[in-house]
Parts: sequence; C-alpha cells; structure tokens
Amino acid sequence: MAELGPGVSGFAVGDEVIGFSMRRSSHAEYATVPANQLTPRPATVPWEIAGWLFLAGVTAYAAVRAVRLVPGDTVAIAGAAGGVGSIAVQLARRAGATVLGIAGLSNDVWLADRGAVPVNYGDDLPARLRAAAQSGHIDALLDFFGGAYVAMAVEDIRLPADRIDTIADFEAVKRFGVQSAGGADAATAAVVAELADRVARGELEVPIAGVFALDDVREAYRQLELRHTRGKFVLRP
Repeated sequence: MAELGPGVSGFAVGDEVIGFSMRRSSHAEYATVPANQLTPRPATVPWEIAGWLFLAGVTAYAAVRAVRLVPGDTVAIAGAAGGVGSIAVQLARRAGATVLGIAGLSNDVWLADRGAVPVNYGDDLPARLRAAAQSGHIDALLDFFGGAYVAMAVEDIRLPADRIDTIADFEAVKRFGVQSAGGADAATAAVVAELADRVARGELEVPIAGVFALDDVREAYRQLELRHTRGKFVLRP
C-alpha cells in the first residue's frame, strides 16, 4: 500500500494487501481502491496467487454458490482446468459434490489428482457424463467455457435452469433463463480473505499457467487466446 486516503483506518502505508477494483485497472502499476475492498495478504500466499484471487477465485466462488451444491450432488464443470474452472473444481469438491471435469485429454491426470472425474469434451458428451456419474444422475452444470454446454444441460441432461450457471454463454442466459453469477456477485473483501485463508492453509491450490512482465502483456494475451492453459496468467509490474 503506497498511500492512504483521508479518513482511512485499519491500514497503514506499507501494508501488503489484496483486494479488487471495479475500474478495470489490472494492467496498472498503481490503482486507487476503496478500503472496504481490501484485506491483508497472508504472508504464505505468494503475490502471483494473491494478485488474481479476486478475478478467478471470486468468480468460481459465486458460480459454485449459485447452483447450491450439497453433499451427494454431482456437478459437471465445463472448462474445468481453466483459471476459474480449476478453482471451482476444488470448491465443489469441498462442498461434498462429485465433480465431472470437462476438459481436454491432457488435463485428465491433473483433474483426477484433485478428486474430479475427467470427462473429455467431444461427441456423445451427455451419455459419457451420465456414465461417469456414480449415480447416473447429474444435478448441476457450471459453464466456464461457452459454446453449447448450457444447451446440452437443458435439452439433453434436462437440468432445471436454477442449477445451471454460465459466465461465458450470455445468449443461453437469455434463451433458457439460466443463471449467470460471476465475480460481481461475490465481490467482497470477506470472500477474498476466505479464499486467501484457504490457500494459506493448503486447502486450495491456485495453478499459475505463466507469469509475464507488464511490458509483455501482448504475449500473455496471445497465449491466452490458444485456450489450452491450465490456470491463470499473471502480469507483474
């Protein structure tokens, strides 16, 4: 923290804090942030992880919360190895759900090691998801990729709209009335602090796909556009 505004209490210049800004300032070296959007950074949480807990972590938190998972549920997660999906897999598992992680073949081992059942995208996906579910029944779907996953969940798996959440397919939100809970729906310092605490205690793993200097932001976006990353890219000032 470089400076404090007038009337701010509970923080001091030099404090190491994490939080969020709603002003799209993720490419800035400095940003002005309301004090109620900040929380202390646990010393054992590296900056590379702390810096993007809000974007991916809070989005995953909101999506998992939106579909109301309870122990015994089975949830399919599209984009399960991506930046948001990789966190959602772990949060859903902690909620007691069986997770069917939809991703490419190269992510099978990573997903299985984190307690998910890998299911590769491709033909006959609804049937393969049912076969992978222990009960043969799927209770919810989280879509972090887009495409036709929401339509599949509604039309083939027959899930109710309130057990489906997408952060990528907004046409499907209008067409089917499914949920679109994302980062803004859980944007509080308390949620960021909870996620950081889980990381500090070893209860949540945050995969980093790559770290780039701010001057190399264009290369970071080129890599992101390939859509085959596991976890998130991080920019360092």
